[in-house]
Amino acid sequence: MKLHVEQCSITTRHPFVIARGSTNGYKRAWVRLVDEDGQEGWGEADPSSFYGETLDTVLAGFERLSAHMPRDPFDLEAAEDRWEHALPKNWAARAALSAALHDLVGKKLRQPLWRLWGLDPKRAPLSSFTIGLDSANKMRAKVREAEDYPILKVKLGTDRDEEILRTVRETTRKPLRVDANAGWTVARAKQMIPVLKEYGVEFLEQPLAPDDLDGLLEVRRVASKHHLPVVVDESCLVAADIPRLAARVDGINIKLAKCGSLREALRMIATARAHGMLVMVGCMIETSLGITAAAHFTPLVDAADLDGAALTVDDPFIGATIDQGQIRLPTEPGLGVRRR
Repeated sequence: MKLHVEQCSITTRHPFVIARGSTNGYKRAWVRLVDEDGQEGWGEADPSSFYGETLDTVLAGFERLSAHMPRDPFDLEAAEDRWEHALPKNWAARAALSAALHDLVGKKLRQPLWRLWGLDPKRAPLSSFTIGLDSANKMRAKVREAEDYPILKVKLGTDRDEEILRTVRETTRKPLRVDANAGWTVARAKQMIPVLKEYGVEFLEQPLAPDDLDGLLEVRRVASKHHLPVVVDESCLVAADIPRLAARVDGINIKLAKCGSLREALRMIATARAHGMLVMVGCMIETSLGITAAAHFTPLVDAADLDGAALTVDDPFIGATIDQGQIRLPTEPGLGVRRR
């Protein structure tokens, strides 16, 4: 099996601003796994500097992993296990290869991935649309641009969070979810919880630094009194992280670029369910190639934030779509993605 790598860059409609920084240009990589019959499987690597990854580390990772390609594309579990042992810290590169291998298997069996997993595409939840940090006028404009989405996810983690919520709420009555991107202290989170409820927020994502587990427990105790679920993103990378979080938060946010594979995502869902937790799937700024890989397991989750491709101006792929917020899974074999 041969591995082909293509570098690319994608641009967002607006500079995407969160508590940690801002940018509107993202370097990505696409991979193709080609078997001896000439059948191709595609995947996308979406590295995040927060986890120490860049396009350069991804490309170096592919070079290293090229020696560990499976002879049998159906050898999914063993292939991913080899990749993890060969390159344990490069989640984005491994996620791309995982998607490509699953895409190849689906194409060989002539079935979409969700069908191979026995899922019902009608159970996919609504996706939220993310409103990044900005001036009040620009945030109002972003809310209006998101008129086709019934749920908004608002980025917080600043010293003007109340103003941001007020601005958004004055512009729309839609349900809101908020993500502080680890930008709060325990005291600030406690202060904000009743404010979030006042503005009709459905749940709070990643209020504290990823490793502040005791702080998360303290925040959750206050949030539970206000019936506000607390979900973690950066605190939870893989399934092994979930047991220590189960008593401290209400849910997890799964992203392929931080868990490293589709099979690990399925393990995370099963583990979270065993602990009675809410499960969400999220994304980086990605093309529809990356978004569609994650979309295939959305029938198993409670909430989705898969707007990464919708935030861009130059999406080169067609795959899963979002219609009035509803995720629609492809019916074509494998991932069901094609280039425009």
